[in-house]
Amino acid sequence: MPSEHADNTYGETAGESAETDALALKILIAGGFGVGKTTLVGAVSEIRPLRTEEFLSEAGQSVDDTDGVDQKTTTTVAMDFGRITIRSGLSLYLFGTPGQDRFWFLWDELSQGALGAVVLADTRRLEDCFPAVDYFEHRRIPFVVAVNCFTGARAYDEHEVSRALDLDLGTPVVLCDARDRESGKEVLIRMVEYAGRMHTARLLDSVS
Repeated sequence: MPSEHADNTYGETAGESAETDALALKILIAGGFGVGKTTLVGAVSEIRPLRTEEFLSEAGQSVDDTDGVDQKTTTTVAMDFGRITIRSGLSLYLFGTPGQDRFWFLWDELSQGALGAVVLADTRRLEDCFPAVDYFEHRRIPFVVAVNCFTGARAYDEHEVSRALDLDLGTPVVLCDARDRESGKEVLIRMVEYAGRMHTARLLDSVS
């Protein structure tokens, strides 16, 4: 008959094994100023998100383009962080990047070890996501473009957005509502699926 000590040992071993089998993936949430990155991380995160927001100041008026997002009063100055469990054993760690040019030096640090990225886009200021698209394309980091459908903004379909951004063939474009948890979750699932295909294809190419 197993001893109580043996039962406890087995339980600890099983628990350690389950933790070892769990997979956590790092995902970046990028895009222009005021596009909804902090909102998306907050909507999908199952933990209280870490935020590094500060109020916009007069000193930043000359460098922060608030045209089209006039009601925005805060900005991310380092990163946002959240976590979401997609399924048992698979969690995503979400890192929201700052959108302004002067904080781009943080991107290299945040992108280390990332599986891929979501580039949020606002069709009213579509040009604002070009730097993020260029960044991930040049570093061969898989990404999807998620169009945050703001109320009152003109609606464009995925193909129109893809052409306007001159995306590489096959780069997914999805429509979303950054405020809605299920919509954000679908974006992340698409991103993980696409990144998985890209990394697998590159591995096969290197082997062949």
